[in-house]
Amino acid sequence: MKLVHIRRTISASQVLEEIIEIWCQWRRQKLPLYLFLAMCFNLVVAPLVYAATGEQLSRSQSWGLGLLGLVTLGLSIYLFFVMFVPEKF
Repeated sequence: MKLVHIRRTISASQVLEEIIEIWCQWRRQKLPLYLFLAMCFNLVVAPLVYAATGEQLSRSQSWGLGLLGLVTLGLSIYLFFVMFVPEKF
């Protein structure tokens, strides 16, 4: 079987079009952006949790614990605003 290498060149206009498309989609759908930002922020939080536990937890457990902390913080902020500004919701 012969391998075929296909080389695609990507122009700057194609990249710009893709960025514009992502920007337009971001305006309509914010949940994927929020999930992405939470995952990126967790990349900072997980090593801190891992270091604070003295390496007693595995990396995946630290990552999960960091994500659980971010979800808990997000829910508490959301519920705070729902309690004090209920007419928005």
